[in-house]
Amino acid sequence: MPASFPPAFLWGTATAAYQIEGAVREGGRTPSIWDTFSHTPGKVEGGDTGDTAVDHFHRRAQDVAMMADLGVNAYRFSVSWPRVQPTGRGPAVQRGLDFYRQLVDDLLEHDIRPVLTLYHWDLPQELESAGGWPARDTAYRFADYARIVADALGDRVDMWTTLNEPWCSAFLGYGSGVHAPGRTDPVAALRAAHHLNLAHGLGAQALRSALPARAQLSISLNPSVVRARSQSPSDLDARRRIDALANRVFDGPLLKGAYPRDLFEDTAHLTDWSFVHGEDLAVIKHPLDSLGLNYYAPAVVSDATDNRPDGRSERKDGHGASDHSPWPGADAVAFHQPPGERTEMGWSVDPSGLYDLLRHYAREAPGLPLMITENGAAYDDKPNADGSVHDPDRVRYLHGHLSAVQRAMADGADVRGYFLWSLMDNFEWAYGYGKRFGAVYVDYETQVRTPKSSAHWYGELARTGVLPPPPEA
Repeated sequence: MPASFPPAFLWGTATAAYQIEGAVREGGRTPSIWDTFSHTPGKVEGGDTGDTAVDHFHRRAQDVAMMADLGVNAYRFSVSWPRVQPTGRGPAVQRGLDFYRQLVDDLLEHDIRPVLTLYHWDLPQELESAGGWPARDTAYRFADYARIVADALGDRVDMWTTLNEPWCSAFLGYGSGVHAPGRTDPVAALRAAHHLNLAHGLGAQALRSALPARAQLSISLNPSVVRARSQSPSDLDARRRIDALANRVFDGPLLKGAYPRDLFEDTAHLTDWSFVHGEDLAVIKHPLDSLGLNYYAPAVVSDATDNRPDGRSERKDGHGASDHSPWPGADAVAFHQPPGERTEMGWSVDPSGLYDLLRHYAREAPGLPLMITENGAAYDDKPNADGSVHDPDRVRYLHGHLSAVQRAMADGADVRGYFLWSLMDNFEWAYGYGKRFGAVYVDYETQVRTPKSSAHWYGELARTGVLPPPPEA
């Protein structure tokens, strides 16, 4: 492996608006689906909401200065759609855009490159009430919103991401219901997946028309590294089914301009896919400047009918507890927990999956640069008596995964950057404040930020490009 990463490599941290901003009723912002969902009893652990989160809306300058002190050179953040275009229709609210103008100015002043994500799951509630992502019109509303943000920030931001993890928006939001808006309709989930793809294409067109030629466009997917539990034909077919629903439903249209035929066959008993219009695939296959990949853990699957007479998984598939599946047409697939170390989320620690993912997309999309737009781990971090926070497990996790990135690059993957999830502890969606992914510890009572030992370790890497050793076990 090379001794160091390339000098131009981006070393960033990542966040999402609803998870950190708070100030949900300030500046003209209207409710998003996550406001509604988190205020619905029983949907979020502990009854937690993002009303305050970590108060980034009011602590923006402090948080940017903290990033600069750590030494990162890029910051991936998302824009809150209902903060800049309340209700998802009509003109922008300048007070909302001003927050992001100020954020970008602060980042540039500290030589931190802003990497903007337009959609990280906070659909305006009024658009959901009108049909949400299963409705075709939502894709066109997204394109209008993209144009608004591009007009406001295009002179200062040159890296743009349309959507973050559309799989979660479609299949957790409308299939299993463990994410907002909490619907449990497999056909709605498939419709949502297509309209999210269409939103990406329409949004990319809107961005190209509004941004300078230097602007770079991307999307962040969370592909699943799906492994069959055995080489039996039935287990390999289970792997194929989940690969179609987790991966090819998005990268097929994005990279090849076509949905996989086997996906249509697997779901023919649910829908005829007539919501895919003739011109849609050409719109979706809009040229990208890079592809964002989010990775946490692989999935191990088998044919459930071979070992579980009731057809259910021996464990949840890592996406939260629900009586409804996020996998339309794959009810007879079981998910298995591999042996070995796990994070606080119960996810396996397996850097080989990241290596496999990067090598896969280097083959699937030759010539397209790759970005790791999320990677990280939740651990049960607690301050010591002196107030410091040591998280050696996270440092070992990062060292293992970044070593896998180096191996993939040495074997030909064109990786241009890595974004640690997350900058700081925050509202972890349906898990509330119970899971800590941050490199910076947040005391939720006082909002005091304390960089963990992983933050200092990562900052050294960002400044030098040389992978520091992990702590001793």
